[in-house]
Amino acid sequence: MARTETNSQAILPIPRWEFVALMASLLAMNAAAIDSMIPALGIIGEHFGLKNANYQQLIMYSYLAGFSVPQLIFGPLSDRFGRLGFMKICLIGFIILSVLCTFATSFWALIVFRFFQGVISGGVRVIAVAIVRDLLAGRGMASVMSLIMTVFMIVPIIAPIIGEEVMVFSWRWTFGILVVLGLVNLIWVAARLPETLPVEKRQALNVPKFIKAYQRVLSVRVTTGYLFASGVIYGSLFAFLGTSEQLFNEVFKTSNVAYWFAGIASTMAVTSYLNSKMVEHIGMRRISHITVVVFVLLSLTNVLISRFYGESFWFAYGLLALTMACFGMLGSNFNALAMEPHANDAGSASAAYGFATTGIATVLGMMAAWQYKGTAEPVLWAFLLFGLTSLIIVMITERGKLFGQN
Repeated sequence: MARTETNSQAILPIPRWEFVALMASLLAMNAAAIDSMIPALGIIGEHFGLKNANYQQLIMYSYLAGFSVPQLIFGPLSDRFGRLGFMKICLIGFIILSVLCTFATSFWALIVFRFFQGVISGGVRVIAVAIVRDLLAGRGMASVMSLIMTVFMIVPIIAPIIGEEVMVFSWRWTFGILVVLGLVNLIWVAARLPETLPVEKRQALNVPKFIKAYQRVLSVRVTTGYLFASGVIYGSLFAFLGTSEQLFNEVFKTSNVAYWFAGIASTMAVTSYLNSKMVEHIGMRRISHITVVVFVLLSLTNVLISRFYGESFWFAYGLLALTMACFGMLGSNFNALAMEPHANDAGSASAAYGFATTGIATVLGMMAAWQYKGTAEPVLWAFLLFGLTSLIIVMITERGKLFGQN
């Protein structure tokens, strides 16, 4: 197989452009499994005759709950047995579970399939990032990951639109899309990607070692603080994901939910790109702290307008778009701040951070979304309360000193 050098003098087993495209496609499976569902949630609920319309949110939250689990499992297993075999197993599992979701005959069977689909999708993500880490380091890895995320950012914009378009045939085709994506990635990986972790570099499974590593990670004030701050504020994003179909259709009486959602996803893509250009000059702390404050102020404004002037679509949508844009400048910076003290425990720190933040966000998001009763207020209040709580956690973590330069 041809081997191609990158600008950072690292060796990739396939051309750089193809490697970026393949890794982006693998990571995109998670975004597609979430965002392509949004237009279909209400129709799926009607199909299964749900007595409580909020149950449709479980299609989203069961997947997210499953997604948090493998961050602590697949990483160590792939460190021991290699990347390629586990990646193929995960892709085959994703395809099978997508087929099972497509032909689910009961709502609760669908929820079970979605949970395990989330588990498998989380495995794909963890192993894909490990593959990048195997082949690249330092600025080379940062450069390639930036390119991967640039390609990846397109997915949350187009996935709900594709999901809405295929529903012309049936809601089941929203899962059919995932079958096709899984097959494409499986064939691509099998044909083009070799094993990236040589046998001599594999590590023995050592449960006590992992437990001690997680204990070291969580004993660091900055890591624990930003872990909780991230999990809490992302609870508002997850609350929006679970209720977006209901909000756009029932509260704001709009059509083409996917296009409105794509508009919001676009703002996050733009700010994520801007953050990648600004962070080296302004610093992670200053950007993320300013962004949390702005997030709280925008959320407060949306709550006040909704409370005193009614639920106007254009006011609410505009403010939601600006508020959601903040996530493009929060996620990577909070993650980097939490990871910064752990040069020797990077894998354990990443796993602990991913597991905890996704778990916290899923629980809080579902609790907030479950309060939906035909108005946007529960979600708007979730943005304000979770944003304010996150800001307080950051202030405690930084001992009251915000807007630092690094």
